[in-house]
Amino acid sequence: MISGPDVSANLTEAARLIGEAATAGAKLVALPEYFPLIGASDAARLAAREQDDGGPIQEFLSGTARKHGIWLVGGSLPLVADDAAKLRNTCFVYDDGGRRVARYDKIHLFSFKRGTESYDETLSIEPGHEVVSFDSPFGRIGLAICYDLRFPELFRALGEIDLLVIPSAFTETTGRPHWELLLRARAVENQCYVLAPAQGGRHPNGRMTYGNSMVVDPWGKVLARLDKGNGVAAAELDLERISEVRSSLPALLHKRL
Repeated sequence: MISGPDVSANLTEAARLIGEAATAGAKLVALPEYFPLIGASDAARLAAREQDDGGPIQEFLSGTARKHGIWLVGGSLPLVADDAAKLRNTCFVYDDGGRRVARYDKIHLFSFKRGTESYDETLSIEPGHEVVSFDSPFGRIGLAICYDLRFPELFRALGEIDLLVIPSAFTETTGRPHWELLLRARAVENQCYVLAPAQGGRHPNGRMTYGNSMVVDPWGKVLARLDKGNGVAAAELDLERISEVRSSLPALLHKRL
């Protein structure tokens, strides 16, 4: 997606894309980080925060999952935090009946400064503290968000998983040299699939995100990619492929630390 500051417009576009994926046969769909809101003022982002027990964005995700009979990883949305002046960057997951099955709050907060380009998520976001994984018809799924991708210890803490879902909004500057490299590394070292839906393009506020949404297999092969723009990237998850890779190269059994 290339989300903007209008929540209603972003939900409409997300609904269209989810419908496109479901019509094509997708059973698990994931949205990018900040899919309902990018480029708004800090005040507008705080105003859009939802409580843990519901809100319009959560109702959209639950209802859309139920409508299409899919499992839906809801990218991330702004949630209330313990600090009243901040928000949690939260990913909710819903099953095919629209029931919430997981919540993950982004742990690692992005900071970057080079020339006139500067980001510091600690100013407005409160970090999460718990790693999250859950069982599904697609195997055991682990969650992470964007900048978390740079911290392999988080993924080791998840234990053995079959699929990592990593909604993101990588910047163009950092994404070009690092995004694919890191995604493929996480797939190879954890011998699992990686599903990484990403914001990709120039947003209304001028921000440029790298895109390149990908599905990567346990051997590090990129199975699907969407460079920039609104659209769908899809691939098949084969649990037998995971077993094959782990049997031929049992690296997960060889861990010492």
